[in-house]
Amino acid sequence: MTTSNLGSQALDSGNRKRGVQPRLATLFMLGIVVLAGGIVTAWFAGVGQIEQIFNQLQVIQDNPPMWIEVPMVMGEYLIAPTVVLFLVAIAITKVSPQPRTWSRTLVVSILLALTGRYVLWRSLSTLNVSDPLNGFFSLGLFFLEMLMIASSTIQLFLMLRMKNRSREADQLSVQISEGSFQPSVDIFIPTYDEPAFILRRTIIGCQAIDYPNKKIYLLDDTRRPEMEALAAELRCEYLTRPDNRYAKAGNLKHAIAKTNSDFIVVFDADFVPTKNFLIRTVGFFQDETVALVQTPQSFYNTDPIARNLGLEDVLTPEEEVFYRQIQPIRDGAGSVICSGTSFVVRRTALDTVGGFVTDSLSEDYFTGIRLSAKGYRLVYLDEKLSAGLAAENIAAHAVQRLRWARGTLQAFFIQANPLTIPGLRPLQRLAHLEGLLHWFTSLSTVGFLLMPLAYSFLGVIPLRATAAEVMYFFLPYYLVQLTVFAWLNYRSRSALLANIYTLVLAFPLALTVIQVMLNPFSKGFKVTPKGTRSDRFYFNWGLAWPLILLFIFTALSLWWNLGLCMMKGAWAATVPVTVAQKIKGIGLGWIWSGYNLLMIGVALLILLDVPKPDVYEWFSLRRLVRLDVAGQTFWGVTTRISETGADINLTQAGLPVLASGDRLPVTIEILEEEITVAGQITDTGMSNEFPCVRVIFEPLSLSQERCLVEMLFCRPGQWKRKDTPGELRSLCLLLKILLKPRILFNRNPKVSAISVSQV
Repeated sequence: MTTSNLGSQALDSGNRKRGVQPRLATLFMLGIVVLAGGIVTAWFAGVGQIEQIFNQLQVIQDNPPMWIEVPMVMGEYLIAPTVVLFLVAIAITKVSPQPRTWSRTLVVSILLALTGRYVLWRSLSTLNVSDPLNGFFSLGLFFLEMLMIASSTIQLFLMLRMKNRSREADQLSVQISEGSFQPSVDIFIPTYDEPAFILRRTIIGCQAIDYPNKKIYLLDDTRRPEMEALAAELRCEYLTRPDNRYAKAGNLKHAIAKTNSDFIVVFDADFVPTKNFLIRTVGFFQDETVALVQTPQSFYNTDPIARNLGLEDVLTPEEEVFYRQIQPIRDGAGSVICSGTSFVVRRTALDTVGGFVTDSLSEDYFTGIRLSAKGYRLVYLDEKLSAGLAAENIAAHAVQRLRWARGTLQAFFIQANPLTIPGLRPLQRLAHLEGLLHWFTSLSTVGFLLMPLAYSFLGVIPLRATAAEVMYFFLPYYLVQLTVFAWLNYRSRSALLANIYTLVLAFPLALTVIQVMLNPFSKGFKVTPKGTRSDRFYFNWGLAWPLILLFIFTALSLWWNLGLCMMKGAWAATVPVTVAQKIKGIGLGWIWSGYNLLMIGVALLILLDVPKPDVYEWFSLRRLVRLDVAGQTFWGVTTRISETGADINLTQAGLPVLASGDRLPVTIEILEEEITVAGQITDTGMSNEFPCVRVIFEPLSLSQERCLVEMLFCRPGQWKRKDTPGELRSLCLLLKILLKPRILFNRNPKVSAISVSQV
């Protein structure tokens, strides 16, 4: 029986034990939907009292308060507030390139003020409830928009309390380095079906951690003989269990009962720590109230979205926003999220909450909530102290994200619900509320994609606004947000690229949200596949078909709206006022359709997986090397290197040109690392006027493998941050991607390589 099935059975069992709680949560959600549906039905049926309420609401929209109207004195200077605020925002980001307390507070205050102003305008002046059809779409759009604004507003409020603990780590690590505080640590590596070569580098990396009082455990949930043999070869502890009950959470709980260290570290099977991981983290536990220290998840491969678009060296991983922006603001609110890997937890604290939570797919998240509810502190150290494998194709990426969504939303149905569990402060609950709302915003994304179709095919106008109102109320709000979006998240994602990442999985995420609300425990744990390879392009039809249909209808909508807008001038003097309003609405509709068409087109290209022929990652890493070939010595510098080979630029010519399929034995000494390996030259050529060779290593000894893994994965400070392009460059990139798709203009993608460090 698979882990997925056993995990589902375990969750169903927990569901039965909780009794009425899941039914009440589901009934509450369904009750809201039924109530809203009843009101809409009554309105369409012409029920007098309901119709009268909406008529009164329309009167308010037609006669908004004077302070919500565009001031007449502004006249032709309507754009002035936008220009002034835009210049202020630009000036702040230039004076303070990185957000500081004063600059962040000023920018957040401006954004909160503009958000409040925009919400008042939208609610008191722009709704169209003149008839049931228009009212349904207008109120629906307003609700979806307010859902997005609520989530972003909570984020803005929490940004006023961001934390950065690097200086604190500097001070607390002194006792670790000096040896005055070195408690015992057990390092757990839970595994289920991951290939042995991935686990080898993880175990070797854990053994390389600079900390004497540690013990490494391989927690094998598949009872594979090769895993036991691997543990014996690498001399780490091996633990397994008779079943897979409760999936990863059950595996960890079983290991806790078999061990007795002061602290526990968890690394997923593909995550390799740097040597200073424990030096930087364990010091925080000198404070007895600290229960857990979480570090970011970094990745040594390119995520599938960047790779499929051909932007490996441009885009930052999707998780960067979470770890650069969300986790620091959650730390300030006392609501750090335990992310399942690369964290340290105090054993005694874990014992007080009964170990890892087993009644949800997100055992890490809810374990952290239980620790917080008991009064313990969770700390986030924003330093890249480990790196793992990002999902290697878009299908695996989807599996992972949908599992996160399902697991997080199960909060409404378990006792560790952060909104109701006793012991949390209001600010902590607010931060967790933002995390729950985040998944519901997928419904808003789908609504925004569908709304322009209502303009075209149903003739509705869900938003009534003049050009003057748009310039005075909407433009400042939107433009200032666009200006400071990447600045606030420390250059981890631009707004346009964030929309692309959101759009790719909008439909399956929205469907998952609805499914969880109706049947939260219908699916069990599903492991994200790692260590895969592919030699061809592959289109993900299962994820693509909703976007393909939407692309077709949006293209028709754009054509239809453009045709009507072109006739606008000829009609303007003859049509009634109501028809003129519809034509103005259609003008907004075609702009909206055009934007959606651009985004959907890029999203469809993302769903085309490019070949990934090598399961090993190649790193841009410069090291001085000496090559011995047939009695001759050559000197060179590596340009790229992996666990299986290296590309080397030589400083002198003299090597023979190899025919196709020929190989030349070679011995390579990597001087800085004092590693000598045997290999074969498989290719020769020229690179920037230098002779270059590709070398494939012969099978390595264990000591050679340890040296190579430590060089590639374990050097402190090697995982550097990369900044996202600005909004204008992001727009240019999206247009370039559409005009030059990778499948047509770059069908032979290079072996994946990421910039690590250059010496």
